Amino acid sequence: MATTAVPATADLCDDHGEAVSVIPVAFEHFGAHEAFMGPVSTLAVFEDNSLVRSALEEPGDGRALVIDGGMSTRCALVGGNLGQLAVDNDWAGIVVAGVIRDAAEINEQPIGVRAIGTCPRRSVKGGMGQRDEPIVIAGVRIEPGHWIYADLDGVVISTSALHT
Repeated sequence: MATTAVPATADLCDDHGEAVSVIPVAFEHFGAHEAFMGPVSTLAVFEDNSLVRSALEEPGDGRALVIDGGMSTRCALVGGNLGQLAVDNDWAGIVVAGVIRDAAEINEQPIGVRAIGTCPRRSVKGGMGQRDEPIVIAGVRIEPGHWIYADLDGVVISTSALHT
């Protein structure tokens, strides 16, 4: 996969103002890539990562998976195996409004991951949730096909691809 420079989120906010939304969550950075961007695929799950696995098993084609995990910190929705699956299937990155595990392993993987923290407990596997439907994280509506830009400054959402 060819690497494309990711525009700085601060520059996107300066250049595009109200046309972009900043997810007002202090996401922690995981993975070897500090920045990533791509069209969004969405999941809404709660303490069940079955749909996360099924999404990441498919070709990502440079997309980013944005997971509304209800901000739960009781169990991880992504771990090292799923991180590697995302790498193997060409996903640009993963944003979890929830927690991950296997942080040391994910930090070695060539992918960008954002989450609100870590928890060693795995999720249940009940197959519950919704895929590729609009989600809302911290008041920001995110739809499949929107664009996400993530770097060390934060996470920005746009309805279309942007340039600085």
